[in-house]
Formats: sequence, C-alpha cells, structure tokens
Amino acid sequence: MTEKTQVGRLAVVGAGVVGLSCAWRAAQTGWRVEVIDPAPASGASWVAGGMLAPITEAWPGEEHLLALGASSLDRWPGFVTELEAAAEAPAGLRTDGTVVVAAGAGDRAELVELAGFLARLGRDVERVTARELRRREPSIGPDVRGGLCVPGDLAVDNRALLAALRAAARRSGVRFVPAAATAVSSGPGGGEVTLADGSRSAGDEVLIAAGAWSGALHPALAGLVRPVKGEILRLRHRAGALPPPSRTVRALVEGRQVYLVPRHDGGLVLGATQYEAGFDTEVTVGGVRDLLRDAERVLPGLAEYALVESVAGLRPGSPDNLPLVGRLAPGVLCATGHGRNGILLAPVTSDAVLALLAGTPVPEEAVAADPGRLAGREVGCGSG
Repeated sequence: MTEKTQVGRLAVVGAGVVGLSCAWRAAQTGWRVEVIDPAPASGASWVAGGMLAPITEAWPGEEHLLALGASSLDRWPGFVTELEAAAEAPAGLRTDGTVVVAAGAGDRAELVELAGFLARLGRDVERVTARELRRREPSIGPDVRGGLCVPGDLAVDNRALLAALRAAARRSGVRFVPAAATAVSSGPGGGEVTLADGSRSAGDEVLIAAGAWSGALHPALAGLVRPVKGEILRLRHRAGALPPPSRTVRALVEGRQVYLVPRHDGGLVLGATQYEAGFDTEVTVGGVRDLLRDAERVLPGLAEYALVESVAGLRPGSPDNLPLVGRLAPGVLCATGHGRNGILLAPVTSDAVLALLAGTPVPEEAVAADPGRLAGREVGCGSG
C-alpha cells in the first residue's frame, strides 16, 4: 500500500476502470475522494474484452503507445496483487498469454511485417506454423495459415476487475455520488464540477476520467476526445462443443481484426467492431454477423456455443491514439482518451495521476500523453 503523504479533496468525474483506479489509489495515499458518475462501472469498461496486449496491438507510428502500454503491462502483476488485497476479491487476471493468427496469405504477410517491426524495436515474438498453433490450441481451425505466440500479452476479466475496484475504493473511503456532471472548471479553491441538477461539487483537484464523454466537460478537451463504437459478443461453451482456447486469440481474417478472450468460467468474449458512429450504442445485425463470420474462420467450433450477450460500448478515441493524461488548468486534471487501451493503461495512468497530485514528475513513458501536445503547448509538464 502506498504511504499516505498528503491529504486533500479529489473529485473524480467518471467511474470506469481509469477513474476507479485513480480514485482508489489516491484514497490510499490520504486524499479524500468522491467519484461522480450516474452509473459506476458501466460504459466501455463494462463492455471491454479485457486484453492486456501492448505487443500484439503494436503498429508502426505508434511507438509511444507501445512504450506506454509495455510499461503499464509491467505494472499489472503488482497492481492486481495490491487490488485483490484491498478488495478481498479476485480481479480476474489471466496469464496464459496470446496467440495472433492469420486466416489468409495476405494476413500472414501482415503478421510477418508486425514481427519484423517488433524485432527492430527489440521486442521479439515467436513465429509459429499452423500445425504448431493447432497443437497448442486444438480449437483453431484449418483456415489458419500460421501466426505468432506472445506469452507476455495477458488478459483480465473486465467485470471482475470493475467489481474489485469498486470494493477497494469503498474500503479505502471513496464516496460515490450518483449524478451526472455537465462541466468542470477551475474554482477559487481548486476545481469545481457542475452537476446536471445545477449544484456544484468542489475539490482541491478535479480529475476528468469520463471516457468518451470527457470532451464536453472542459474547453481544453473539446474536439480531442471522440466516441468510437465497438460491438462485442459474449459466448458460453456448451456440452459437446470443442472447449474454448486457453489463450487469448487475436486474428486477421482478410484484413479484418477479431479477437477471442477466454474467461475462467468457460465463457468467451468475441470482439470487436469499430465504427465512427457518434454516441450510438445499439448493436447492429451487421456487426453481429461480421464478428461471427470472422470468428468461425478461426474457431469453427463456435457454431455450437451459446450466444448469451451482445452489447456495444464507446471507446474514448484521441487524434493520435495516445491518451490524454495531465493538467488542463489550475485544479483540473484529465485521464481520458485511452481508446482501446483503457484497461491495459490503468496502472500507469493511476501512477501518473498520483504523481500529478503530488506535484512530482510522471513516469517517463507517460510524458508523451500530456494533453499539451494537442493544444500547441510544450509536452513534458509532468508536475502538478
């Protein structure tokens, strides 16, 4: 547990995985924390697949994001150990690793390119044949032409994680305010949150961690955070069907990405579509069709599984796919714009927020996430 070194009032707007992680860890250091959210532990954090996969998500041009993700992944074991002790509940971490597979010749060439890119960065992965993939994961079908094995890319049950974070936050003294925020501003004593009923909540610091809705809360975030729709299916293994894979399976199918993340109870999370569709959260027939079509190319036995849930969430996208973590104004911080990596980046984001609250430099890898890079300000204002 982090040593308590200072006491102040912190209002956190947003109770997804990022907001809850920051609230819990700030409360551990002695901050008096309230979390403002009409529906805690919902939204994109509830919908997510839970991949902790900076290596298999890597791509040329996103080297800062890879460095940030790898740094956060290194923090995950300690983060989970601390969280489970604080919550007295499991957080759902899986350490089985990840395989990335290609379902066509063009897809295989793309994976070869990815492996080369990672090798140039000193992040080697193991290239494996289709036969070896099927030996390791017998449910993988004959359309798969080969792939990569990445044992270090992990996964977590997002819903178990959210439950643990809420429990740990409560046990650390965090107060939950079931209300919607409409604006955040600097106030005479720090930051102020305007609520939907017109009332205000003040803190020495206010942290905006409202995901896709963050852009409407402060002028400095206007136009920098947008919703990116993603549809996900949850499947359940049925008696007689091939068992689900033990590892996360990421796949390229005719250039389209699909992933399948196993759960400890035999469930499987299948995702994810990606649309620019505003704040629409309806699941579409086309989205379900596309996910099932591509997933069956990889794991044909899925046809025998039960479809138990279809749901859509809104990832908070940023212009360059890096999150926005830093100070916006006196008394106002932000931790948003994490896109598809909110769960992965929760540990390093909470470390950065704790540093900002303490007035000390943020972790080196998090400097690139300062929101000043998108507003013409100089990157690197890593202190409070």
